[in-house]
Amino acid sequence: MILLYDLDVYRLSEELSDKIWSDFDKWSPKVQNTIGYQIIRSSDSISLNLAEGYGRYTPADRRKFYLYSRGSFEETKASLRKLIKREVIKGEDIDKYK
Repeated sequence: MILLYDLDVYRLSEELSDKIWSDFDKWSPKVQNTIGYQIIRSSDSISLNLAEGYGRYTPADRRKFYLYSRGSFEETKASLRKLIKREVIKGEDIDKYK
């Protein structure tokens, strides 16, 4: 049986949300209060929905939560693009997020 933490996608989602959580403290209050809290929620939601889907019994239930996770990933990517464009994230940090 495959454990949730054995899945690369789950581990990567945890790493991404932890990096965002850590970098949040470096951002200005304006960034924190606008996009900051939202990107924390969306990035955390990726792994949380993967975990919830993994714990469901029917394929339809699992699929629903995996789709929610994919939506949260797309939202997180859009937020990261905005943070890069607005030069909140720059330099080598951009490569770390990639």
